[in-house]
Amino acid sequence: MIGFLISAMENKEKVMIYYMDSEGDVSQRIIRIVDIGDAKVLAYCYYRKQVRSFKINNILSCGQPKRSVGA
Repeated sequence: MIGFLISAMENKEKVMIYYMDSEGDVSQRIIRIVDIGDAKVLAYCYYRKQVRSFKINNILSCGQPKRSVGA
């Protein structure tokens, strides 16, 4: 998972994550990673419209966001 996050950061790609907060609630977020530290990912969160930090241990899964098809 770390390899995917590093690659997305280097290529400035959006990432979809499933994240569990400190209260145990799971949410789906689309982020663009700014920096990766030892225990946290600093990223722009498109849901909150601000830079947020995410604990790496609380990221349950990550992948490329689904692209919508328009006419």
